Amino acid sequence: MASIVDEYEAAEQAAIIRLEGKVVTDSPLYRSGPTDPRDPPPWYDELSRDPPVQILAGDDPRLPAMPAKPTLIDYFTYRFGPSQHLLQSARLAKINGCSEKIVLACLLHDISVFGLLVPEHGYWGAQLIAPYVDEEVSWAVRYHQALRFFPDPEVGYEYPQAYINWFGPDYQVDDYIRRDYDIARNHQWYMSARHITINDLYAFDTDIIVPIDDFVDLIGRHFRQPEEGLGLDNSPAAHMWRTIMRPTKFL
Repeated sequence: MASIVDEYEAAEQAAIIRLEGKVVTDSPLYRSGPTDPRDPPPWYDELSRDPPVQILAGDDPRLPAMPAKPTLIDYFTYRFGPSQHLLQSARLAKINGCSEKIVLACLLHDISVFGLLVPEHGYWGAQLIAPYVDEEVSWAVRYHQALRFFPDPEVGYEYPQAYINWFGPDYQVDDYIRRDYDIARNHQWYMSARHITINDLYAFDTDIIVPIDDFVDLIGRHFRQPEEGLGLDNSPAAHMWRTIMRPTKFL
């Protein structure tokens, strides 16, 4: 009869993911919430096994392979979650007569949500794109994070009903969001970030499917694709793109 210790070890082993004979590791952010990140992950003891086990240190075979020199469109295709929200927002900005820079900002404003992290997505998204776009575009992506919580009836932006539904009618933003709203409200590029909120969509239109191909030329004109491949260059944000490319790579 198996002891409690044996059952515990069996459960621990069952929790370890192995692909092609290699142990797959994950990061604390992935398991925070469902588990306490201060607890060692199931795979932790595998690092000191005798005889040694191999750890996944490259591409995750569960994910579609990325091209040797990935482009922004490749990330949309192979790594981002369902991104009709971004595509529909960019389409709306184009219909509303926004400049190409603002259309691009709308296309990219939530890429962190769909490719990296949901919390603080405006700040993460701005860092992701900063080396590759005009400064105004990354600034607008950063500050839409705060502006979306503050109405501006003069330009047709009201506080979203979706936020009342999601967060409750008494929700109050954090102090840093209010601070960044004040910064943005008095900045020369205020309307650039505000246009993102104006052209944001708080519900998907299931009757409209916008292909990424509609924005290939615009991306070509306004997104500086590195020759080595996005994530394989030496920009300050390249490591973030590599993390999206290989989210379970060890070290």
